[in-house]
Amino acid sequence: MTTPYLTIDLGKIEHNARSIVELCGRCGIEVAGVTKGVCGHPGVAKAMVRAGVTAIADSRLENIDRLKAGGVDTPFMLVRLPALSAVDRVVDSVDLSLNSELAVLDALSRAAEKRGCIHEVILMVDLGDLREGVWPDDLPTFLAAAIELPGIRIKGLGTNLACFGGVIPSEDNMARLVELADGIEQKFRIELELVSGANSSGLSLIAAGQMPDRVNHARIGEAILLGRETTHRDPWPGTYQDAFTLHAEILELKNKPSSPFGELGEDAFGGHPGFEDRGDILSALLNVGREDVDVHGITPIDARFSILGASSGYLVIDASSAAGGVHVGDELKFSLNYSALLAAMTSEYVKKRSHRQG
Repeated sequence: MTTPYLTIDLGKIEHNARSIVELCGRCGIEVAGVTKGVCGHPGVAKAMVRAGVTAIADSRLENIDRLKAGGVDTPFMLVRLPALSAVDRVVDSVDLSLNSELAVLDALSRAAEKRGCIHEVILMVDLGDLREGVWPDDLPTFLAAAIELPGIRIKGLGTNLACFGGVIPSEDNMARLVELADGIEQKFRIELELVSGANSSGLSLIAAGQMPDRVNHARIGEAILLGRETTHRDPWPGTYQDAFTLHAEILELKNKPSSPFGELGEDAFGGHPGFEDRGDILSALLNVGREDVDVHGITPIDARFSILGASSGYLVIDASSAAGGVHVGDELKFSLNYSALLAAMTSEYVKKRSHRQG
């Protein structure tokens, strides 16, 4: 296969998803599988559905269109706040969306009424991570207006943590979410079907039995895709961390100095990289670069190789420890973190090859 490419082990993803679904299920929590990290790859979504997720969630309508075109048959959830300019597409494309703006809810209401349907929403509250969400003090006023809108159904209350501010889910902030949900139900005499408080950062709280019973919905991506919780990026027990592997090809292999010489200025990206003088090394130039992947998020699987840096289209590797055993045209393999996976899946230059093993 033409390099660079990414191999995707759908069997390992299904295994990971089943492990997470079973863990959450024991605590009465349903799981929406989040596919934004793989740009709505239909094979990945189908693996999640086979494992028991109750919906597929993504942040891009284009990805949801791709999933539907790829034959994924499940409820769909939009996990990025809808753009006011896209409310018609949102109502047409997804069953449920996250919301925090009355102007958008009003537009969704009108779009749903025009189609003769009901669009379900989870209202997001900000509990300190400072990404999306209504501030708790403003929630009663917000709800008073939102519940009057026809064409939408307030299905639940949710929050997002550990994404922008890095705030870790705790018993305290999850109890606060439950308290807000209970207060909404009592004040406005409505029933919230979902309290959506967990993502991959909440797995430790769930496993420890410390997640409040009322929290019954989780939006899980990285723990399924890469087998890691997201507060410390520790491997999650019983899951695979290697469902994705990046493959790149050696284009040039030559003995060169390890440190540039001559007067130095900025590199192609306006930076001033530092170099360790290792003397002469066996330098390998590979056909993947910063245009394709977050090079800070990839690690050679073979420990004989180490990354020196990258330009837009090249990765520079120290291959000295493999001298005599590596050649032009050889493929090197790399593991990826979430940032690197997202970039590689987004790049049209990195081909995707999925299979079912593991």
